[in-house]
Amino acid sequence: MKIKHLLLFALIPTFLVMGCVSKKDGSAKKKKSDGDWKWVTEQFADIRIIRYKVPGFDELSLQKKTLLYYLSEAAACGRDMIYDQNYKHNIRIRRTLENVYKTYSGKRTGDDWVAFHTYLKRVWFSNGIHHHYSSKKIMPGFSEAYFDELIANSAQDKFPRDRGQSVADLVTMLKPILFDPKVDFKRVNKDKGVDLAAASANNFYDGVTQKDVEKYYAERIDPKDKSPISWGLNSQMAKSGPNTIERVWKVGGMYGQSIEQIVSWLKKASGVAEGPEQKAAIDLLVQFYETGDLKKFDEYNIAWVKDTESEIDFINGFIEVYGDALGYRASYESVVQLTDPVASKRIKAISERAQWFEDNSPIMDEHKKAKVKGISAKVINVVMESGDASPSTPIGINLPNANWIRSNHGSKSVNLANIVEAYGQASKSSGVLEEFAYNQDEVVLARKYGGLPDNLHTDMHEVIGHASGKINPGVSEPHTTLKSYASTLEEARADLVALYYLYDQKLVEIGLMPSIEVGKAHFNDYIRNGMMLQLRRLEVGEDIEEDHMRNRQLICKWVIEKGAKDNVVEKKMRDGKTFFIINDYKKLQFLFGELLKEIQRIKSEGDYNSAKALVEGYGVKVDPKLHQEVLDRVEKLHIAPYSGFINPVLVPVVDGSGSISDVKVTYPDDFTEQHLYYADKYSFLPNKN
Repeated sequence: MKIKHLLLFALIPTFLVMGCVSKKDGSAKKKKSDGDWKWVTEQFADIRIIRYKVPGFDELSLQKKTLLYYLSEAAACGRDMIYDQNYKHNIRIRRTLENVYKTYSGKRTGDDWVAFHTYLKRVWFSNGIHHHYSSKKIMPGFSEAYFDELIANSAQDKFPRDRGQSVADLVTMLKPILFDPKVDFKRVNKDKGVDLAAASANNFYDGVTQKDVEKYYAERIDPKDKSPISWGLNSQMAKSGPNTIERVWKVGGMYGQSIEQIVSWLKKASGVAEGPEQKAAIDLLVQFYETGDLKKFDEYNIAWVKDTESEIDFINGFIEVYGDALGYRASYESVVQLTDPVASKRIKAISERAQWFEDNSPIMDEHKKAKVKGISAKVINVVMESGDASPSTPIGINLPNANWIRSNHGSKSVNLANIVEAYGQASKSSGVLEEFAYNQDEVVLARKYGGLPDNLHTDMHEVIGHASGKINPGVSEPHTTLKSYASTLEEARADLVALYYLYDQKLVEIGLMPSIEVGKAHFNDYIRNGMMLQLRRLEVGEDIEEDHMRNRQLICKWVIEKGAKDNVVEKKMRDGKTFFIINDYKKLQFLFGELLKEIQRIKSEGDYNSAKALVEGYGVKVDPKLHQEVLDRVEKLHIAPYSGFINPVLVPVVDGSGSISDVKVTYPDDFTEQHLYYADKYSFLPNKN
């Protein structure tokens, strides 16, 4: 599981600052000194683009630099897959738009051209034509007539056509997809009463219904299996005549062209692995990609969890199921990372006391783990991200997701330090805190502790949140029992663990925070964000669809309602503006614990009806008046609600014998150039699958 950027405008302490190296490879155009470093490169639509640094890279050995280079290449080679997973026409659309951008001979200025370029950047940012967060289709800001003009004045032989298809045929096919809002409107559709498979525009299901999916797995999943494979994780489900089949993503199967490239780079990485445990994990991942065998994927995850000593680590595969309303199929993603040994001491202090946190949790004793196993936790610096992790990235990750592996073999948690640093640097002096804090005391408290509350929340969310609790014997995995509500409640459960302990004196005793006031600062921010700030990501009238947003509102609305009698959290008005004030932090902590107990019960028992009531009752509907107020208050600050990143590029230096003698990390500063570079270098899949 992964945690999205939690407090959008947290003030993050600064880390090391590094310069840039000039390369002609999609990287920065010129060398920049530390003082010239540009965190935010541009802003368009509802997005701002940020850069991040990789502290410590230059001091690495050649072997480790080479390993990071190979893993980064493997990551990038899967880029096409996320586009196709998100929507079956995405690759064709992206290539059509890219060809126009590269070859259009007409006027490349004016409102229409800017609208076209903005649309193309939004497609890159969302890995397709559906919004990366709301999953609704992004509508072009230009007309069909202008689209015709763009096509007519671009290189005709470069458009992505099928055999026998003319450019005119291509345009006829694409126009309703791009311009008709009713066509494939939502990538992930969780609306009440809809067929979750058929109504979602993603490419996880081809011609099958929700009933087909549920029937297929009901016949295969054994609730008594103590080590169940993650059914559906790496396949598209489709109809073949009367039969329901799975098209497996593997070498020689669906997405084979991209996966072959990934495997090639992973094999090179295996040859320069840091040690035998890391090599064993890489080799098992290769075998999984070559066979598509989900048991082999479990073996890989177990081996990966055991490798806790390597300075370099990575995530690569079909990982998270947020993009599937039914919770079976996972999106491709990869994160290549380098351990930050100093900052890791903080997160290690939490993981070493995981059993204490479990034993003292407010959940029912029968839902606690008697022995918490193998939680490995680090603070890392990202070197490269791809797939579902890029350009919009998490700030914390805990894997693997299979509950039985976590229970029997443990898990790994990471806090993405340089990503958090970049967010914080980009958000300094935004004015949001001053606008939404009720009084100066809240502002002073937030500034006093900076990014510490946010970092501690992320650490505990990933390390002890996702790793806590157990499922009752005979109860299937949550995505089977809780269905479309499983991800929301899992994120809520992990958040609540963090919230509960952030107001516990234990964190002061073990030196993780200087005062219980850190918890107060965090409670203020969490309520402010969950009730108001996150609403800026929605259009007026929309329900909340995204799991992390549902989770945050669910928690906030529930504790406010349950604490209303004691006025634990008070809604106040001043000058026509709404504020939420915490009057009793200790009682609020108690309420967080009570909700955590209930959500763990729901998960442990597989109580679908209670899950539905909780999510639908508290996490979905938005107060329209408050929503409009938030939008009006934020608009004057001129800050985009979403952020994403330009990745560094690793460039090998090759000597006369053809061997790698060094690897340089370079820092591109142009979002468009990076994605044109990616398109030229990492396009392996056909226009349709």
